[in-house]
Amino acid sequence: MSQQPIRVLTIIESASVTGPARNILQFAKMMRAGEGGLPPVEVTILTHRRGQQENALEVATREAGLPLINIAERGRWDRGVLPQLEKAIREHSPDILETRNVKAHFLVRKLGLQRAYPWVAWNHGYTAMNWLDRAYTQLDRWSLREVYRMVTMCKPFAEKLVRIGVPREKITILHNAVKPFLAPPEEEVLRVRRGLAVGEGEAVILSVGRLSSEKGHADLIRAGALLAKMPDVPAFRIVIVGDGPERESIGKLISKLGMEQRAALAGFQRDTKPYYAMATLVALPSHSEGSPNVVLEAMAAGLPIAANKVGGVPEILEEGVTGLMVPAHKPEAMAQTIQKLLLDHGLRARIGSAARERALADYAPEAYRRKLLGFYRETLASTGRTAWQAIAD
Repeated sequence: MSQQPIRVLTIIESASVTGPARNILQFAKMMRAGEGGLPPVEVTILTHRRGQQENALEVATREAGLPLINIAERGRWDRGVLPQLEKAIREHSPDILETRNVKAHFLVRKLGLQRAYPWVAWNHGYTAMNWLDRAYTQLDRWSLREVYRMVTMCKPFAEKLVRIGVPREKITILHNAVKPFLAPPEEEVLRVRRGLAVGEGEAVILSVGRLSSEKGHADLIRAGALLAKMPDVPAFRIVIVGDGPERESIGKLISKLGMEQRAALAGFQRDTKPYYAMATLVALPSHSEGSPNVVLEAMAAGLPIAANKVGGVPEILEEGVTGLMVPAHKPEAMAQTIQKLLLDHGLRARIGSAARERALADYAPEAYRRKLLGFYRETLASTGRTAWQAIAD
């Protein structure tokens, strides 16, 4: 006998398809069919639109075949959003109401919708890039007081939520997942190498991520400058894939340190597989992280990793087995760790192989899917209502 689906309405205010948005769409597609005694989950995406043109998130949602609800918005704090949002949610009448960012948390609490639906808020960490980011973070101190369940990416994020008043027993930690790595055609890899003028035999130190201050790319450039002066280090090129507000300052630092022939900014790349395929190792110089996709992607590709010991990284990597970790804000330590990997082929091979096995065993999409399905089922069951009862009401 087929089970009634769990109907989840996910509110996410984003015009672009960021890492969290990609994960939402991927697993919403996967969960439409029930499996192994778990019910199907029907996810509807609710987002805001400014103007008439469809944004990237809307396009991706439509291409994924997922239901989409648009709320018209004239500006960041358009009060006209409130009645539209309340009407849309009450008409949809979800079994679980889910919010994916600070503003969405605030709007649900402001409208008192947590009294009508089991409310699950997701936390992807906090940044302090400007006064607006800091103000949004403070909003959560009020908004999340009445959340039914919280989901976050790692233990440090969970501890931050406890400090702002979320009861520990309401918090669930779910690390991200990663697909098995499919190596691209060799000609694609060669095309990328030539485009970046990476010489034959040059080791490639790859870093993937948004060019913002908390990602620590300036530290990686400084580590590269130190590495270039170390004995016996082979020719290498630091390749940074990504774009963002720090691109200009990182470019200036490359010039200042004389690293023009040692570092390349590849910009945003929709397909990163050729970059992983040509990499010798992956470096993660971040000052803060949750459950970083780049670490999981490097593991799936069988690459050794030199990563700062921040956020959820120590929960994913096993020191000396699936990666090597160093303190944050320490370019000297990063340089020494990269040197160690570059000079020891056997170590690189052992770590890369163990990392791939760990990714397949613990972070495969199917494993995450079952955890997320189980979470939704437990959340609904804890209300004392089945999905059928929720729909009937």
